[in-house]
Amino acid sequence: MNVGILGLGLIGGSLARAYAMAGHTVYAAEQDEAMLSFAILAGAVHGKLDETSIPGCELILLAIYPAGSAHWLERWAPLVSRDALVLDCCGTKRHICARCFPLAEAYGFTFVGGHPMAGSHFSGFKYSRGDLFAGAPMVLVPPVFDDMYLLDRVKESLKPCRFGAFSVTTAQEHDRMIAFTSQMPHILSNAFIKSPTALDHKGFSAGSYRDLTRVAWLNPRMWAELFLENKDNVLFELEHYIQSLQAYHGAIAADDEAALTALLEEGKQRKEEVDG
Repeated sequence: MNVGILGLGLIGGSLARAYAMAGHTVYAAEQDEAMLSFAILAGAVHGKLDETSIPGCELILLAIYPAGSAHWLERWAPLVSRDALVLDCCGTKRHICARCFPLAEAYGFTFVGGHPMAGSHFSGFKYSRGDLFAGAPMVLVPPVFDDMYLLDRVKESLKPCRFGAFSVTTAQEHDRMIAFTSQMPHILSNAFIKSPTALDHKGFSAGSYRDLTRVAWLNPRMWAELFLENKDNVLFELEHYIQSLQAYHGAIAADDEAALTALLEEGKQRKEEVDG
């Protein structure tokens, strides 16, 4: 199979490695020519994804920011084969699906929104791995919710990634949930580490500090774009969290042990409820 990949960061690079390791021919488009050359030397990529290779690709994976992915597809859609499957791997779905579903319909190829639920706080091709997605969940946003043939086709096409599970949803529901499960943790971690006390933490921190601050090390430009594209859902989660923090603040400031204990018990019970 000929596979085209847009972007050779952590996600795109790991996709390239997975497909190359499975014996497929990989073409990639990457603004950083040095990175593209390195990926070719590493055996993860076999050539450039351009006007000569796009028509021969049976699978095209978009692995840069949502706006950039949509812009690239808008430019090159006339060259994409009508038999091709195009799948994005972006962190939000409403923006890119709204732009790419009509493109696919107009030019005759198939577009499916996707979000591999795997990653690292490190970015770039040098951190990519062929097994990054092994056992990880993959979220799919198809144009038709109950097209089982299409879903089987997507799963078959993604076999080299070795995803552990697939879920199917709408772009709206994806973005609502991802604001809570992914975007909020990055905001909270990034804000938490700004405490002046953080400079003196060594020798006083263990697992809870490490877990909470891991994703503070992020790609600022990428995450800023994702937060703003999902502004309504992110603001909903932020406002609810701020209200919760104010309740803890009020109980502590008032030396109200009963209220504080009740808040902590409520959070403990909610954790048990949501995680079974």
